[in-house]
Amino acid sequence: MSTFLWESIAFGPIHSRRLGHSLGINLMPVDEKICTFNCLYCECGWTLEKNINAREPYPLELVMEAIERKLAECARTDTPVDSITFSGNGEPTLYPWFDKVIDRLRVLRDQYYPKAVITCLSNATQLHRPEIVEALKRIENPMLKLDAGTQTMLDILNAPIVPVDIEQVTDQLCTFNGNLVIQTMFLSGEQDGHHFDNSIDPEWSQWLARIRRIRPKRIVIYSLDRETPALALHKFDKEYLEAIAEKLRAEGFHTEAY
Repeated sequence: MSTFLWESIAFGPIHSRRLGHSLGINLMPVDEKICTFNCLYCECGWTLEKNINAREPYPLELVMEAIERKLAECARTDTPVDSITFSGNGEPTLYPWFDKVIDRLRVLRDQYYPKAVITCLSNATQLHRPEIVEALKRIENPMLKLDAGTQTMLDILNAPIVPVDIEQVTDQLCTFNGNLVIQTMFLSGEQDGHHFDNSIDPEWSQWLARIRRIRPKRIVIYSLDRETPALALHKFDKEYLEAIAEKLRAEGFHTEAY
């Protein structure tokens, strides 16, 4: 298994299946993934550092200088940017000045690419922090992960390295009043000798019940696309994902399958 890590604070734009021309922002170290999850399918590999506060974060000014330099370069070369996207090597909301980055980025976005949306790909584990929730509410495209319907499946797929209670996460997602995107990885596989599949009952019904409570403005579902740290995983094809999407559309949810 080869690990994929972004090598800079600002990168791209890359062509994203979900976001078009996406200019990436990586607030984590360039040589290691820092995350509250240890997902079986993560393209960045395993979460090796179990102390999420062990690494010295990038200074805020260094981050903002890198972002503005990249935006200015893209504008100067007429490079299209549809989304300015927090992703990178781990969970972006762990960055200690995440809310300040959001506020200053909004100013830069309006200056360089006023038509671009700001996106954050987050695993939703920091929603107990009011400043993170408020910051995510100030951007156009908060994309928050919900892969599981039950605590058991969350523990299998996402393997959190900090306490994460799926009921609390669901309640926190409900506070967005629908102004969020839920993204879900559907897959099956083997872990510790047990078969799992988050697309079928009883897991599916539990996940759908949470979606009905959250009422997101959009749902993005997808399956494996790159190499994964766990080996015994199985990708669902586009036809299968579309069948799942149709069930959600029948319930009135705007759903995209990739």
